Order: sequence, then C-alpha cells, then structure tokens
Amino acid sequence: MTGYVKNIEEETLKNSNFRQVLFTAPNSQLVLMCLKAGEDIGLETHDNDQFFRIEQGRGKMLVGDKEYKVGADWAVVVPAGTKHNLTNTGDKELKLYTIYSPPHHPDGTVHATKQEAMKAEKAEP
Repeated sequence: MTGYVKNIEEETLKNSNFRQVLFTAPNSQLVLMCLKAGEDIGLETHDNDQFFRIEQGRGKMLVGDKEYKVGADWAVVVPAGTKHNLTNTGDKELKLYTIYSPPHHPDGTVHATKQEAMKAEKAEP
C-alpha cells in the first residue's frame, strides 16, 4: 500500500487487540492499541518520538516525572528518551492510536494481549 487512507477513528474503535501495526513507512509507524480496564502499556523509554491519540476511555499518562489524567480526544507527545506509561483507569476499554517516528515494531505486528506482546518483545534480538 502506498500511504494509508482510512477513517482512523472507526479503525481505532473497532480494534480489540492490545497492539496492531496498521502501517509502516520509512520514517513513521501507525499502531492501534486497546487497554482493558486496569491494564497499562508498561513503563518504557524509546529512542523514537511517540504520539498518542485517545479515542475512547480514560486513563493516567506518565510522561517523564509528571502524571496527567487523559481521556477521549486527548493527544500526548512523548519525545525520544522520555519514560512514559499509560494506564486505563476506567471500567471500559481504553482505545487509542499511536504514531512512532521512526518505526518501532516489526511491520504487520499484531499482539492480541499484553502478555503476548511482552513475550514477543523478550524474544526480539
């Protein structure tokens, strides 16, 4: 596919996978995520910039040493080298899309659950 053209809100809301890579370009990557109630992404720090857009749900977002309450229609930008985590604090699924720049995951990655994602990340070289 050359480029990516779809209704991102619809795609995000129908996703139930913990992580699903939708599109990978040379300098960026579009990924859907769904966090179950009480679930978090996991504290992480990347060598790339990351943009988050929450479409549904509510949570708390740690960026560096600051914590923010976030919900539907919120956007968060995390610069490379900054620790971060997102936790679903609601009782329904938190659905979002994220853009990594440059790409972070292998193209075509789909992890149905957080446990699957953690297992795959441990196996990566």
